[in-house]
Amino acid sequence: MDTTRKPSWLRAKLPGGPGYQAVRQLVDTHQLHTVCQSAQCPNLGECWSRGTATVMILGNICTRSCNFCAIETGRPTELDLGEPARVAEAVAKMALKHCVITSVARDELADGGASVWAATIRAVRHRNPATAIEVLVPDFKGQLEHVDTVLDAKPDIFNHNLETVERLQRPVRVQARYDRSREVLRHAKSRGFTTKTGFMLGLGEEQAEIERTIRDIASDRTDILTIGQYLQPSPKHLPISRWVTPEEFKQWKEFGLTAGLGVVESGPLVRSSYHADEQSLKYTGEEHLNRTNALAGA
Repeated sequence: MDTTRKPSWLRAKLPGGPGYQAVRQLVDTHQLHTVCQSAQCPNLGECWSRGTATVMILGNICTRSCNFCAIETGRPTELDLGEPARVAEAVAKMALKHCVITSVARDELADGGASVWAATIRAVRHRNPATAIEVLVPDFKGQLEHVDTVLDAKPDIFNHNLETVERLQRPVRVQARYDRSREVLRHAKSRGFTTKTGFMLGLGEEQAEIERTIRDIASDRTDILTIGQYLQPSPKHLPISRWVTPEEFKQWKEFGLTAGLGVVESGPLVRSSYHADEQSLKYTGEEHLNRTNALAGA
């Protein structure tokens, strides 16, 4: 398959318009990092035009060296304790009903940055009491006491991505582990939180492996799943094995719902934070309630 040219269904909206400019100005004014920029998200133009952005805390240098991710790898030199207040103020100025916060991995810190995570969640909650807070966290090396530090701050949705099928974890995520990530998600679920995860297609996974991954996620009682197309950030990153069609993405969505997941967003441009507010509404709304009742009566 020729993967040198993107297919027509991967055309994303170009940045521009008053909404985009307003978000960019807020990001610059408050000296914030966003995963939209650092990870080269293809939906930046659309999301910023809608007045939304995914804030990335703890700097923009990651201690991990994942082979799919555009974020710079290295040893961070900063720990900005003023960041939580700036994030809270930016969320207020964007008047967000649902905000998404993520971070780089900070493995050099004793708590992996969990205390800054907690401070950010509490600052956003204090400044924006009506805003739903979704967090997309690293695995904290599987140290559940640090996961608990984040959970104790009471985010509304706890998200941690598996990123790919079990066989491809080492070449794709390098320092992460499939079973460890599942344990983090199960732990959050055991404490009563709404949980969410996601993975990419186009990295060399096989159909049976995709099915198993979805079943694993469902068996962990995860509530929300996102599935999207892997896009190679640069020639030094892993190559794309194939372009997955919108029709196949639709099939995986149906498979996930049949497996018992509450909400599945599956499409070429789907990312963890893409239309996250709508995913949350689907999970908490009548659609989820009806599906839950149907599964209970099956």
